[in-house]
Amino acid sequence: MKMEGIGAGQIEAMIAQLKATAAKMEASAGIAANRTDNTASPGRLDFAEALKASLDTVNKAQVSSEQLGQKFAMGDDKVSLSDVMISMQKANISFQTTVQVRNRLVSAYHDIMNMQI
Repeated sequence: MKMEGIGAGQIEAMIAQLKATAAKMEASAGIAANRTDNTASPGRLDFAEALKASLDTVNKAQVSSEQLGQKFAMGDDKVSLSDVMISMQKANISFQTTVQVRNRLVSAYHDIMNMQI
């Protein structure tokens, strides 16, 4: 399997996915803003929470793809092979994008740790 670097289109897609997840979290943060702890300012999201939400989305795509594949393997007439293959490719692309983002974060961390002060 040939592994290529992440392209600008993939980065933009991941940013769009992160923004969509952040918008969902901001909507739910309105409910959580009534908490008594002030760890984060209202209307602001924690990077870790946004990253976790994005990873959860990738995980859900992989789980649903696997379930769809199992249904097809069991002979469910409602599931077509093309639906299974498309679902598997979407899950694979989202996973590969996540791996590339992780690699970039680790690289940035190493660059920061190697900086001279």
